Amino acid sequence: MISAVAEQYQIHPQTLRLYEREGLLAPSRSEGNTRLYTDEDLERLEVILQLTRELGVNLAGVEIILNMREKMAAMQRQIEDFVSTLNHELTLQARRSFEAPQQSLIPVIQMTAMTGPDFGTKKRRK
Repeated sequence: MISAVAEQYQIHPQTLRLYEREGLLAPSRSEGNTRLYTDEDLERLEVILQLTRELGVNLAGVEIILNMREKMAAMQRQIEDFVSTLNHELTLQARRSFEAPQQSLIPVIQMTAMTGPDFGTKKRRK
């Protein structure tokens, strides 16, 4: 509730209402229209308070910073999805290339036994 959050963070309830009006916070509402703050709302409030109190950022700056953070988080998720898809595709390709010699018309000789230091060099006779 707004009074508990205001007391916990030592701010006036009107400040929380202002943050909501400015679109910086969006707490859910109960059936009785009471503001209910989630853990994510409180984390966002902590960022807002750090920016305004410690760094002196105004509310317009806070809005820009929060939007940039959201975009960066979305980009991070996209990169993680891309890397995951890429790893999956590379794994499939590696499996296909491993299975390909066994399915080919001409047998392919495995070269694993011929990889020692003397492979491919002629020994000289004295």
